[in-house]
Amino acid sequence: MDSATGRQVVRADKGRGAKGTRMLWNAILVGAGGFLGAMARYFVSEWYAKKVVSPIPLGTLTVNLLGCFLLGLLAGRRADTQLLMFMGVGFFGAFTTFSTFKLESHQMLAGKRWLLFIVYTLSSYLIGIFLGLAGYMIGLLL
Repeated sequence: MDSATGRQVVRADKGRGAKGTRMLWNAILVGAGGFLGAMARYFVSEWYAKKVVSPIPLGTLTVNLLGCFLLGLLAGRRADTQLLMFMGVGFFGAFTTFSTFKLESHQMLAGKRWLLFIVYTLSSYLIGIFLGLAGYMIGLLL
Protein backbone atom coordinates (compact mmCIF):
# COMPACT_ATOMS: atom_id res chain seq x y z
CA MET A 1 0.00 0.00 0.00
CA ASP A 2 1.43 3.37 -1.00
CA SER A 3 1.11 5.69 1.99
CA ALA A 4 0.99 8.80 -0.23
CA THR A 5 -1.84 7.59 -2.46
CA GLY A 6 -3.59 4.80 -0.56
CA ARG A 7 -3.30 2.55 -3.63
CA GLN A 8 -1.97 -0.98 -3.63
CA VAL A 9 1.54 -1.03 -5.07
CA VAL A 10 3.41 -4.15 -6.14
CA ARG A 11 7.12 -3.74 -5.53
CA ALA A 12 9.72 -5.93 -7.17
CA ASP A 13 12.46 -4.71 -4.85
CA LYS A 14 11.45 -6.48 -1.62
CA GLY A 15 14.15 -8.12 0.39
CA ARG A 16 17.71 -7.22 1.23
CA GLY A 17 18.72 -3.75 0.07
CA ALA A 18 15.23 -2.84 -1.08
CA LYS A 19 15.34 0.61 0.50
CA GLY A 20 18.61 1.48 -1.20
CA THR A 21 17.36 0.18 -4.55
CA ARG A 22 14.11 2.13 -4.24
CA MET A 23 16.01 5.27 -3.25
CA LEU A 24 18.35 4.93 -6.25
CA TRP A 25 15.42 4.31 -8.60
CA ASN A 26 13.59 7.38 -7.23
CA ALA A 27 16.74 9.47 -7.72
CA ILE A 28 16.96 8.30 -11.34
CA LEU A 29 13.30 9.15 -11.89
CA VAL A 30 13.72 12.62 -10.37
CA GLY A 31 16.88 13.26 -12.41
CA ALA A 32 15.30 12.15 -15.69
CA GLY A 33 12.15 14.16 -15.03
CA GLY A 34 14.23 17.14 -13.96
CA PHE A 35 16.27 17.04 -17.15
CA LEU A 36 13.14 17.02 -19.29
CA GLY A 37 11.45 19.71 -17.20
CA ALA A 38 14.46 22.02 -17.41
CA MET A 39 14.64 21.56 -21.17
CA ALA A 40 10.90 22.25 -21.51
CA ARG A 41 11.24 25.43 -19.42
CA TYR A 42 14.18 26.58 -21.53
CA PHE A 43 12.24 26.09 -24.78
CA VAL A 44 9.08 27.80 -23.47
CA SER A 45 11.09 30.76 -22.16
CA GLU A 46 13.06 31.09 -25.40
CA TRP A 47 9.89 30.92 -27.48
CA TYR A 48 8.29 33.74 -25.46
CA ALA A 49 11.48 35.82 -25.61
CA LYS A 50 11.50 35.58 -29.42
CA LYS A 51 7.77 35.85 -30.14
CA VAL A 52 6.20 38.06 -27.49
CA VAL A 53 7.14 41.55 -26.35
CA SER A 54 5.83 42.21 -22.86
CA PRO A 55 6.94 44.08 -19.75
CA ILE A 56 5.92 41.00 -17.74
CA PRO A 57 8.19 37.95 -18.10
CA LEU A 58 5.55 35.77 -19.76
CA GLY A 59 7.83 32.76 -20.15
CA THR A 60 8.34 32.46 -16.40
CA LEU A 61 4.71 33.27 -15.66
CA THR A 62 3.50 30.64 -18.14
CA VAL A 63 5.69 27.79 -16.88
CA ASN A 64 4.88 28.58 -13.26
CA LEU A 65 1.12 28.78 -13.79
CA LEU A 66 1.02 25.73 -16.07
CA GLY A 67 3.15 23.85 -13.54
CA CYS A 68 0.72 24.75 -10.73
CA PHE A 69 -2.23 23.40 -12.69
CA LEU A 70 -0.51 20.21 -13.84
CA LEU A 71 0.96 19.42 -10.42
CA GLY A 72 -2.50 19.92 -8.91
CA LEU A 73 -3.92 17.59 -11.54
CA LEU A 74 -1.29 14.97 -10.74
CA ALA A 75 -1.97 15.26 -7.01
CA GLY A 76 -5.72 15.05 -7.56
CA ARG A 77 -5.26 11.86 -9.57
CA ARG A 78 -3.40 10.41 -6.59
CA ALA A 79 -0.58 9.24 -8.83
CA ASP A 80 1.66 6.43 -7.63
CA THR A 81 5.02 7.17 -6.04
CA GLN A 82 7.07 6.59 -9.18
CA LEU A 83 4.97 8.95 -11.28
CA LEU A 84 5.12 11.55 -8.50
CA MET A 85 8.92 11.23 -8.40
CA PHE A 86 9.30 11.54 -12.18
CA MET A 87 6.66 14.19 -12.91
CA GLY A 88 5.94 15.92 -9.60
CA VAL A 89 9.41 16.25 -8.12
CA GLY A 90 11.49 15.93 -11.29
CA PHE A 91 9.69 17.44 -14.27
CA PHE A 92 7.52 20.05 -12.54
CA GLY A 93 10.27 20.85 -10.03
CA ALA A 94 12.58 21.82 -12.89
CA PHE A 95 9.88 23.17 -15.21
CA THR A 96 8.65 25.73 -12.70
CA THR A 97 11.07 28.28 -11.32
CA PHE A 98 10.66 30.12 -8.06
CA SER A 99 14.19 31.54 -8.19
CA THR A 100 13.73 33.17 -11.62
CA PHE A 101 10.36 34.53 -10.48
CA LYS A 102 12.03 36.09 -7.43
CA LEU A 103 14.91 37.52 -9.49
CA GLU A 104 12.52 39.08 -12.00
CA SER A 105 10.38 40.48 -9.18
CA HIS A 106 13.46 41.99 -7.55
CA GLN A 107 14.52 43.54 -10.86
CA MET A 108 11.10 45.18 -11.14
CA LEU A 109 11.47 46.59 -7.63
CA ALA A 110 15.01 47.78 -8.28
CA GLY A 111 13.79 49.50 -11.45
CA LYS A 112 10.96 51.12 -9.48
CA ARG A 113 8.34 49.53 -11.70
CA TRP A 114 5.89 49.24 -8.82
CA LEU A 115 2.69 48.52 -10.72
CA LEU A 116 4.37 45.89 -12.86
CA PHE A 117 5.81 44.28 -9.72
CA ILE A 118 2.38 44.17 -8.06
CA VAL A 119 0.63 42.77 -11.15
CA TYR A 120 3.33 40.13 -11.75
CA THR A 121 3.60 39.06 -8.12
CA LEU A 122 -0.11 38.94 -7.38
CA SER A 123 -0.95 37.18 -10.65
CA SER A 124 1.78 34.60 -10.02
CA TYR A 125 0.62 33.79 -6.50
CA LEU A 126 -3.15 34.17 -6.78
CA ILE A 127 -3.63 32.61 -10.21
CA GLY A 128 -1.08 29.92 -9.31
CA ILE A 129 -3.02 28.94 -6.18
CA PHE A 130 -6.30 28.97 -8.11
CA LEU A 131 -4.88 26.83 -10.94
CA GLY A 132 -3.29 24.38 -8.50
CA LEU A 133 -6.64 23.95 -6.76
CA ALA A 134 -8.51 23.70 -10.07
CA GLY A 135 -6.07 21.05 -11.29
CA TYR A 136 -6.50 19.11 -8.07
CA MET A 137 -10.31 19.24 -8.26
CA ILE A 138 -10.27 18.14 -11.91
CA GLY A 139 -7.84 15.36 -11.02
CA LEU A 140 -10.25 14.07 -8.38
CA LEU A 141 -12.95 13.81 -11.05
CA LEU A 142 -10.81 11.89 -13.55
